Amino acid sequence: MKLIVDNMSCQHCVNTITKAINDIDPKAKVTIDLAKHEVDIEDGTISQEAAIAAINEAGYEFVGISY
Repeated sequence: MKLIVDNMSCQHCVNTITKAINDIDPKAKVTIDLAKHEVDIEDGTISQEAAIAAINEAGYEFVGISY
């Protein structure tokens, strides 16, 4: 799944969001493109709702889904 997330600008943002997702689903592969504001989550079992909640709880704003 690819999620669009606002307020990401640096490696700290990447680390924080990756940790938030991996705390819920350690098997998830998280790839973040800061230029596109995309968080790509693969190979995991985390639900879209749980991923969005984790991102929001980490202090970032979920904007939408990238297709």
